[in-house]
Amino acid sequence: MSPDTVTLLGTAGVVAGALVFYPRGEFFWGTVVITLFVFSDLVDGNMARQLGRSSRWGAFLDSTLDRVADGAIFGGFALWYAGQGDDNMMCAVSIFCLASGQVVSYTKARGESIGLPVAVNGLVERAERLVISLVAAGFAGLHKFGVPGIQWLLPIALWIVAAGSLVTLIQRVVTVRRESAEAEAAARDASGAAK
Repeated sequence: MSPDTVTLLGTAGVVAGALVFYPRGEFFWGTVVITLFVFSDLVDGNMARQLGRSSRWGAFLDSTLDRVADGAIFGGFALWYAGQGDDNMMCAVSIFCLASGQVVSYTKARGESIGLPVAVNGLVERAERLVISLVAAGFAGLHKFGVPGIQWLLPIALWIVAAGSLVTLIQRVVTVRRESAEAEAAARDASGAAK
């Protein structure tokens, strides 16, 4: 099995787990399925390196499918809250988490594509978004097994992810703005010195 196949299968498993279980409020089982498949994200890169098959295509595919998987997870939460969860505010927060996660990744990729280092990680990156939301979803799912009061972990976690993603987005935009101004000033100085 190739590293790219592992990436594709892992993403398919995450998407299926998120969109089959989460919209029905089956947060525990959805998180179990997602967690099993999310480990493929760790395996595919190591596998490619060990086989000497690391490539730009593989890195691009992995990064692109990470966005698809993240979209399915937060989309699954939004579908729950829009339907049986009957909470428009939490539906909106879930959609904000989905969108802000995509934009946080985009700001770094776009900044790097125009030659800037984007030398800031930010408060809440992908790993933090996933750990916070998946741990909370898994525990919140225990409510269906009779654990009282625990279902509130998911809304709290989504608010934390939303706020943290907003802070991270601001951090990255400010960093790109600063790095861009510095690069333009350095180019002007170099141009003036050459004359």
